Amino acid sequence: MSTAAGDDRRIVGGIAALGAITLLAGGALAGLFEESGKDIATIAGAFDVYHLRIAIFTLWQALLSTVLSVIPAILVARALSRHPAFPGRRIILRLFAVPLALPALVAALGILALHGRSGLFANLFAAAGLGRWPDIYGLAGILMAHVFFNMPLAIRLTLGSLDTIPGNHRRLAAQLGMNAADRFRLIEWPHIRSALPGIAGLIFMLCATSFTIVLILGGGPRSTTLEVAIYQSLRFDFDPAKAVAFTTSQIVLTVIAVTAFFRLGQPADTGFGPIQSGRVYSRPGHAETVFNGVLIIAALLYVGGPMVAIAAAGFAADLVRLAGDTAVWAATAASLVFGFTAASLSLLVGLSLVATRMTLQQRRRLQQPGALERLVDAGSGFILVIPPVVIGAGWFILLRNTVDVFALAPVMVITVNAAMAMPFVVRVLRPPYDAARIRHDRLCTQLGLKGWNRLRLVDWTVLKRPFATAFAFAMALSLGDLGVIALFGSDAVQTLPYLLFSRLGSYRTADAAGLALLLGLLCMTLMFLADMPKGDR
Repeated sequence: MSTAAGDDRRIVGGIAALGAITLLAGGALAGLFEESGKDIATIAGAFDVYHLRIAIFTLWQALLSTVLSVIPAILVARALSRHPAFPGRRIILRLFAVPLALPALVAALGILALHGRSGLFANLFAAAGLGRWPDIYGLAGILMAHVFFNMPLAIRLTLGSLDTIPGNHRRLAAQLGMNAADRFRLIEWPHIRSALPGIAGLIFMLCATSFTIVLILGGGPRSTTLEVAIYQSLRFDFDPAKAVAFTTSQIVLTVIAVTAFFRLGQPADTGFGPIQSGRVYSRPGHAETVFNGVLIIAALLYVGGPMVAIAAAGFAADLVRLAGDTAVWAATAASLVFGFTAASLSLLVGLSLVATRMTLQQRRRLQQPGALERLVDAGSGFILVIPPVVIGAGWFILLRNTVDVFALAPVMVITVNAAMAMPFVVRVLRPPYDAARIRHDRLCTQLGLKGWNRLRLVDWTVLKRPFATAFAFAMALSLGDLGVIALFGSDAVQTLPYLLFSRLGSYRTADAAGLALLLGLLCMTLMFLADMPKGDR
């Protein structure tokens, strides 16, 4: 086992990481509570019918988005599981990884390019003499975007659970000559059912706290969620009391969602890394093969369509002029610096939590986990209770009378983005780190290897790929974030998402399309590198 001194350092590091998360969330809450004590009557008055309607719409669109994402995902994941040699399967799975970190603003523009009033389908509709294409702004557009983002996530998570089916179960089903329906009912569904509550809970939480999608595709007050209402209260109305009221509702609903999520169980970790192809012992019949092929192609078109539309609109823009725009270069540089720093910080804090949890687990041996181990184990999930816009709102209120909050934009963007990426980082790092500790501890103790020497000579061989994957995820998430910079951004501090949103707001749609292409390419490159099999690197 590792030396006691090394264990103590890891535990101290985990406690410090947990303290940093608590400070970030606690500071935001302190700002909100301080403001609420000044004008309680106004805050209480903000809980009106409009507030109730926003809260109901937030839950309703999240529920619909979850159902529309999960049900097709089960069918597509099963189809991919049954056809490990499906042509282009590896590329399809990599494509399904892209929406995990593709900027919501970029995806929204792609959906508008396909389904908007001036989009491809609208032009085809008009050319066929079928009248006016329906407007997608509102609930329809929000649902389309949420399914675009979350169906691929649900597919990968469900496919990960199907890949855990023991080979002898598949072999027995083949020997018994089970048809597709019996195989699904007796072999596949039990594994899907065990992972389904956690998958649905995660997607529901992501949709309930959605910000950019609703901001762009909501279309007005009738389709506003609590997070957008918080942003509007601070950025446009500068009504902190109303923002506190919306934030209180957002926190309560998010706490309920997160509590249910942890009670029902977490999705498999395999959805966030490369997925291996399982062996199939029985060949699907012709009808099943055709049906599965149609499902896979339909999912591919739904996910790939907006990406193709983004590329087409982006290449149609004046890219040469954008390349010479100093604002674009400055925003790109700021995004890369913020993203790299946020990913590095997220990796550091996430690794500290993972190492501390494993150390505490080894120390207790067969005893029940203690309070500190439980806190460290759930530490990365704490930040999910308070979404980014809420954290930004709390710190905005807390600091606005003492410092220039817009001057703190880089610090807030980096810190909050690092915290938001941490659940993904922990999910990627924890399984290989735990396996490396268990496998190598005895050897390293006998050889006297510890600290940096152990990491460099022994553990790094196992951990370098998960580290690269986690870093790519975290940086891609940070590159595309609009939530915090939307509050703290200004002409002096702009990221690519902020500049894109500004150009879109000033009706410079061609520029917005070119910036979306640039931002999308950056994030897609990171995601493809993160999902690349070891042999391809």
